[in-house]
Amino acid sequence: MAPLLDYKIGDAMLSSLPLRSKSIILTCSLILVIYLTSQPALAKPSSLKEITDGNWEDILAGEWMIEFFAPWCPACQQLQPMWNEFADWGEDMGVNIAKVDVTEQPGLSGRFIITSLPTIYHCKDGVFRRYQGARTKDEFLSFIDEKKWQGIEPVSSWFGPSSFMMNTMSALFKLSMFIRRCHNYLTEQLGIPVWGSYIIFGLATLFSGLALGLILVFIADFVFPSRRFNSPNYYQKKQTMEQARLIQQLEEEQEEVWRRVSPVGRPEARGPGYPEEVLRKRVVGNREEEEDS
Repeated sequence: MAPLLDYKIGDAMLSSLPLRSKSIILTCSLILVIYLTSQPALAKPSSLKEITDGNWEDILAGEWMIEFFAPWCPACQQLQPMWNEFADWGEDMGVNIAKVDVTEQPGLSGRFIITSLPTIYHCKDGVFRRYQGARTKDEFLSFIDEKKWQGIEPVSSWFGPSSFMMNTMSALFKLSMFIRRCHNYLTEQLGIPVWGSYIIFGLATLFSGLALGLILVFIADFVFPSRRFNSPNYYQKKQTMEQARLIQQLEEEQEEVWRRVSPVGRPEARGPGYPEEVLRKRVVGNREEEEDS
């Protein structure tokens, strides 16, 4: 009897309310029911992984599907909902689904030679293949389930993301983005003209090249020293050559003196001390003539 009595009391109270109040109560109740029924019991975490310069080596193990995109790309924006749905199937199919924002990760853009967006790669135990099929969830699932990737030629080891060449490309892309940020900072934040920024970068390139050249010269000289300086007789031979050159120079000077004091040149030696005596007399005679004049 008590529940029936409570129901009658509640019904009586509701009937006693004005029509406007009844409408408000019914509307609020309906909104509350819709909100509660639309919420899932537990929110499922996203299965889509994000690859960066710091963790990109994780894709070298296992099976992966990686999308390279940019937020401003219309085709990437159109693909994103289907890629998210495909990521929800990744755990069931045993494949990791990931994405790379090339605007935030320029090094990976150079490492994988991304020339168009969006670009999708398949990776199986470090072997990379470029996906060329339709960009729908069903095609992605079929590509993995039927192992269609086996019919695609893998990327050459020379151009693999872990090769020396691609490491260099990654470094160059990072350097280019760093230079671009510096240029924007100089022109936008500091107010330096564009031509002034170019001059600064030109001088920096010149001095860095000179410094690098000197370092390479020192390294080469240290690692591969000249053989002639390592020879034990080098300095002795050098001293002998200098002595011979000095003797020849003295002989030429003496011959020049003989030409000045005698128009016929240096006389033949007639005995010990003869040339020196003749030279002395002629020099003294020339001095006396100069004093008289």
